[in-house]
Amino acid sequence: MPRFAFSQIDVFTARPGYGNPLALVHGAAGLSSDKMQHFAHWTNLSETAFLLPPTAPEADYQVRIFTPKSELPFAGHPTLGSCHGWLAAGGVPKGEFIVQQCQAGLVKIRRDGRRLAFAAPPAAQSDIAPQMQARIARILGIEAADILATRSLSATRPGWTGVLLKDRAAVLALRPDFAALGEMELGVVAPHGADGVDFEVRGFVNDVGGEDPVTGSLNGGLARWLIGAGIAPARYVAAQGTALGRAGRVHVAHDGEEFWIGGESVEVISGTLSL
Repeated sequence: MPRFAFSQIDVFTARPGYGNPLALVHGAAGLSSDKMQHFAHWTNLSETAFLLPPTAPEADYQVRIFTPKSELPFAGHPTLGSCHGWLAAGGVPKGEFIVQQCQAGLVKIRRDGRRLAFAAPPAAQSDIAPQMQARIARILGIEAADILATRSLSATRPGWTGVLLKDRAAVLALRPDFAALGEMELGVVAPHGADGVDFEVRGFVNDVGGEDPVTGSLNGGLARWLIGAGIAPARYVAAQGTALGRAGRVHVAHDGEEFWIGGESVEVISGTLSL
């Protein structure tokens, strides 16, 4: 039975046991898609990633990303965790940026001290119909008047829907109806304003078991919305995972061209596995 190098990396934190964990299989070119999906189901983490040689000449490595149920074209915390693992295994980028190849295309990643940050892929955003806002309020168990604003953060479906509430306490008090959530993906945000944190975020999606600890793709969509609407400054820090005891920190920066979504990562498990 083939053996593969394996690591588990906590992303959006510098402390083991916090942030969002990623299972990462190195040198996975010999694995079939079915094997990858089966292993991702077995790990039962929100995402499991598999490192492969790139096929695009510009890329430094290729990654495939799976939830326990399906493959994703792109996801944020697996992007940063895979990059961390690739660098830790001796990977050397070809140029100024690290370039990841995934099903969504090529993603730039930059190093910023101890943090890695990815350039959020472009996403078309749009307004939410009033009747959908009423449904969102029912799912979240709040009054429609408690919602300050909403925004569709992606043209893909289901895709993240952003929901702005008044303050951190309102976000942390949410107890969603996950049966009513169905295939919707709700990212809820509110001003934080303490402990060096600007916003509190929670991400609700049934595909990862109800609530995602810390979500790079959601924070990328929120950054485009909040910065573009003048709600957030060009650089800010978001907390996510507070309600789950994960204490994740997402560092957001808009340089006028790219929206960079970053954070620290730490390897907590390394070894080999047989698949």
